[in-house]
Amino acid sequence: MSERFDFTGDELAPAYRAAVDAIEAGDLVVLPTDTVYGIAADAFKADAVQRLLDAKGRGRDMPPPVLISVAESLDALATDVPENGRKLAQEFWPGPLTLICHAQTSLMWDLGETKGTVALRVPDHENTRELLSRTGPLAVSSANKSGQPAAMDVYDAEEQLAESVAVYLDGGQVSGGEPSTIVDITGETPRVVRVGALSIEQLRAVVPEVSTQDDEAKPDEPTTDEPKTDEPTTDEAKTDAAKPTDEPVAASNEGDEKPDPDARPAD
Repeated sequence: MSERFDFTGDELAPAYRAAVDAIEAGDLVVLPTDTVYGIAADAFKADAVQRLLDAKGRGRDMPPPVLISVAESLDALATDVPENGRKLAQEFWPGPLTLICHAQTSLMWDLGETKGTVALRVPDHENTRELLSRTGPLAVSSANKSGQPAAMDVYDAEEQLAESVAVYLDGGQVSGGEPSTIVDITGETPRVVRVGALSIEQLRAVVPEVSTQDDEAKPDEPTTDEPKTDEPTTDEAKTDAAKPTDEPVAASNEGDEKPDPDARPAD
């Protein structure tokens, strides 16, 4: 049977104890972040991560991102982190920035079909960071059924996820609502996968070489006698029409994932 705990004020010991016990048991916990409510599982328990995916109705092709309590944990979970990626983390963590990195190959975890990457974020929520310091890294996705709006309060999360979650932490209405901005730092230059709470301009103020899909070189067009027009190509039109999702893009398929309305993350 699910339990709900107050996650505000000064008397947080019962909430922390219940959440830590649930995570250690391989159960799921719903918690607030600076964006939306998230559903969390121990990132190092494969069965718990699968339970998270099942609760949301998602497949292994959309692995969850991982929340950490401090930026200093970056090198413990990721490898070959470029200097420009470190600059972004230093500037925007804690905050709504998710970084897709090369995962440490020595880690014994199974987040799904990640293709050797992991999406990491430090949330700007003091109580949740404290919980993360007690549990260790958590796989976290937005607290909703796949395809449904992301939960902005604990009651919405309860309505959607019901008894699949052991512990609900009530932090009140979240103030964010926008998803994290996702940047892939596994290539030669940082590439924005999804624009969210952080704008391209904010990112480029720190790392000018940050690129977007619009910046990527397009194949040469075949020569014709017809005049060129300013109308977007099919790929451009698809890009313009795509709306950001409510939860972080899975690290394994960040470049080609279809918009999922359940995302504005919990990231």
